[in-house]
Amino acid sequence: MAGGRETGVIFEFITVGAYVKVSAIDPATGIEASIVGDPMRGENALRQTALRKLKYVMEKRRTGGRS
Repeated sequence: MAGGRETGVIFEFITVGAYVKVSAIDPATGIEASIVGDPMRGENALRQTALRKLKYVMEKRRTGGRS
């Protein structure tokens, strides 16, 4: 993802009670974003939500927090 390239993303799923915490990490930069969701939504939906948040965080850092 660094520099607009898809270099792979590492996903980590941790069950916490009735919820699951999903972390998405860009291995090139070490930037991480996490979400907490309902495991009934399915792994793919949770993965896509975490990936969207990671892209958002990376863009915010790239622009210095400016929208």
